Amino acid sequence: MPVAFIIGTAGSGKSLFTAACSEWLKMSKQDVAVVNLDPGALKLPYSPDVDIRNYVDVGNLMEQYGLGPNGALIMAADLIADEIENITRDIEAANADIVLVDTPGQMELFAFRASGPYIVKELTKEPKAMVYLFDAVFSINPLNYVSNMFLSAAVYNRFFQPQVHLLSKCDLLPQKEVKKITDWAANPKTLENSIEQLEDSKRLFSRNIMRAISQIGLKFLLIPVSARTNEGMINFNTTLERILTGGEKYTT
Repeated sequence: MPVAFIIGTAGSGKSLFTAACSEWLKMSKQDVAVVNLDPGALKLPYSPDVDIRNYVDVGNLMEQYGLGPNGALIMAADLIADEIENITRDIEAANADIVLVDTPGQMELFAFRASGPYIVKELTKEPKAMVYLFDAVFSINPLNYVSNMFLSAAVYNRFFQPQVHLLSKCDLLPQKEVKKITDWAANPKTLENSIEQLEDSKRLFSRNIMRAISQIGLKFLLIPVSARTNEGMINFNTTLERILTGGEKYTT
């Protein structure tokens, strides 16, 4: 029962992509379970098979401890670690062949708290991968793209798990803009040239960040995907299968 954690900045489309990917896998005759790991989610575009809100209630935490929404979310994110046995039990009870985990909307609650790496490590002992979403609309600016590179590298540093990089919501951009961003991912020199063309005081800093990430050997090849049109689902699934099952189907 391999596990894929869907992660990315707020608004990058994690929940919508989780919903679309789940439905696509089901149509492809794959047995999939979906886990909601966001204790503050008010509405989800899918029906979770496992839901952290059954164990951690943000509203109760606000009332019990006199916390505001942000304080309660931080506390809830840490409390998830205490429920790891219950979540693992629920996942095993779902008896699926692939598990998609929709992580909290605010990425820092999962990636940059001590509980995040613990959850990834302890949530079953099956193969795992991180799926990092680059928001296409945000990434169209090369400086923003470098910011996403930096965050993705930081996520890798936190979890040290195989990582897949997706350009989410690509249907919102013209195809030529999508190609430009994927070219940046494939060829750092192309990205550097785009940065140098900007009249922005931050360009030198961004260029040096980009060079540093490239020098340590991290690759950010992007697969364009769309939760609305299902574009890229085959390429994404093939990549994920290669990482999690050596290229075999999840359902045997």
